[in-house]
Amino acid sequence: MNVVRYGVDEIVYNKNTALTVGTFDGVHCGHQGIISAMKDVAAKNKERTVVVTFDPHPQIVLARANKEPLRLLSGIEERCERLAECGIELVVVIPFTLEFARTPAEEFVRQVIVETIGVQHFFIGHDHSFGKDRGGNEELLQQLGKDLGFSVISVPPLVCDGRVVSSTKVRLALRQGNINEARDMLGRRFAIRGTVQHGDGRGQTLGIPTANIKPVEQFALLPANGVYVVSSVIDGVQQFGMANIGVRPTFTTDATPSLEVHYLNVSADLYGKVLDVEFHQSLRNEKKFASAEEFLNQLELDKKQTQNYQQLFHERSSS
Repeated sequence: MNVVRYGVDEIVYNKNTALTVGTFDGVHCGHQGIISAMKDVAAKNKERTVVVTFDPHPQIVLARANKEPLRLLSGIEERCERLAECGIELVVVIPFTLEFARTPAEEFVRQVIVETIGVQHFFIGHDHSFGKDRGGNEELLQQLGKDLGFSVISVPPLVCDGRVVSSTKVRLALRQGNINEARDMLGRRFAIRGTVQHGDGRGQTLGIPTANIKPVEQFALLPANGVYVVSSVIDGVQQFGMANIGVRPTFTTDATPSLEVHYLNVSADLYGKVLDVEFHQSLRNEKKFASAEEFLNQLELDKKQTQNYQQLFHERSSS
């Protein structure tokens, strides 16, 4: 797959293109449904498949100063990787700025989509819109399609357990600690990409060394505070561990949640490594313990649960 950053690299014009526009945060099952429909049409008509997306996320750029910024399911590089896995041939990443936000939808479609990229089939998801004042809706596209010579295909929403799948609903599930619900809507386990950094060394002192992981994406969403079974591929091997998300109330008065992982069978130095932390199962909520001894006793129980999950996971994988 090729990734083009609009205004930096040259975009090759090709009228024979099946295309869609959106932020595609998380590339969840609903997004995958649009992509699947687009690929089917593109294959029949020998068209290339293109996704036009934006970075930073428009809601972050347009957020009010006194409002908590939107938290994202994936950074732009992860988003592009997921789109590549879906079989998209070209991703056009448009830098989203306040100036760009003032671009009328019709101007964007004419100048960027039709004249610069090229389009034969324009796919739009259910109730989706883009551009200034969200003017780029299906009605406008149908009108422009007649004038400019492209077809518009509206893709119905994907429903999971009776609910329409959306990035907003995936975020809500994660904020509530519903890892399995988020997995069902994503079509895979939720993961956070981060760099292992030096922490305060308390885990090492207590005999439970942890990898302190700072998300690569500045606005990454962390699931609800608690303890989870996770895994990461480290030096080519899937390693399981238990992750804590939270403010470590037994030992600190931190206000900002952090992500720490104790890997069961890893003793190597991980500092500086970039890891994808994949969430498998929620174990318990974060809590404040009366003493370090009580804390360590609970960690032993967490560790046993993690080991049991790892064993069952391998048994299912090999059966």
